[in-house]
Formats: sequence, structure tokens, C-alpha cells
Amino acid sequence: MPKASTKKTEKPVEELTYEEALAELEGIVETLEGEQSQLEEAIKLFERGQAVAARCTALLEAAQLKVKQVAGDEVSAFEEESE
Repeated sequence: MPKASTKKTEKPVEELTYEEALAELEGIVETLEGEQSQLEEAIKLFERGQAVAARCTALLEAAQLKVKQVAGDEVSAFEEESE
């Protein structure tokens, strides 16, 4: 998995697809858990991670709304099958 970075060439959060945002968020978590970063770098990564997580949430909520609009009342909550 690619290492998360805080370079100025990062794609703006609001332009990330869900898949891109999730991959970046996973990379940020991996970096924060695995490396001894400078405090300033760790804070920047954390802030970017918060923004990317919010983007993921917004995209999922938009997708859920779209599904409800298309399916109407036919949408039911996902329930795990018990064995």
C-alpha cells in the first residue's frame, strides 16, 4: 500500500472518489501506526485523515440517499443471518 504523504500535490479531498479516499485513509492510518513521525508531520497526517474520513462518510450518505430515492420503501436495513 502506498505510503501516505502530506505533499502539496495531494488531490483535494472534495475531488476524491470513495475508493481513493478509503485507500488514502488506510495509508494514513498505517503510517501513523507504524512510523515515528515528527509531531508536526503526524498532526498534518491526522488532520488530512479526518478530512478524508469525512469525505468517505459524505459519499456513503449520498449513495444511501440515492438508493432510497430509487428503491423507495423497498429498502430495508441489512441484517446478518444468524446460524
